[in-house]
Amino acid sequence: MRPDLDHWLDRPTVRITHRRETEAEPDALWAAAQGVRLSETRRLGRLLRLRIPGLPADISYAELFRSPPFTVLHEDEHALLAGIVGRIWTIRRDYPTLADPDEFRHWSARGTVRVLFANWVEPAGAARTALVSETRVGAGDRLASLGLAAVRPLIVASHQLIGSEGLERAVSAARIR
Repeated sequence: MRPDLDHWLDRPTVRITHRRETEAEPDALWAAAQGVRLSETRRLGRLLRLRIPGLPADISYAELFRSPPFTVLHEDEHALLAGIVGRIWTIRRDYPTLADPDEFRHWSARGTVRVLFANWVEPAGAARTALVSETRVGAGDRLASLGLAAVRPLIVASHQLIGSEGLERAVSAARIR
């Protein structure tokens, strides 16, 4: 079932969605997705480690999204929504720690953005399931929009890695199970 992303970030400045379908059972697909490690997603893993210094290469994406600087916003049987706030265009870790999911929803610090990372499994027709990843970025003000514009070329050049390395790795692992 698709989670309610608009509840968390309803008017994103940037929205990127990737989807991969498979014949794997929903539980197997979700388990495989939870086990994918940064080191298994060559360029995507390196890019994340560059953008968030200090990340170990062997951390899984499930662990990543459940650890600071991320905040778990919603989680159920086949879905995980995590958020991060701050100045994502800087190389230093400029990501404030949030006390709870509501702080993400109401975040409005000057010159910062909110980023929602949503991953879930959903039905995709007869005997098929889909692994979906949607990332939304919301700029709170003009200063944040300018900062976001600075990383937009990086986003455009690299977002396909989510599908080609991240989701594809999970789908391949689910087929083996």
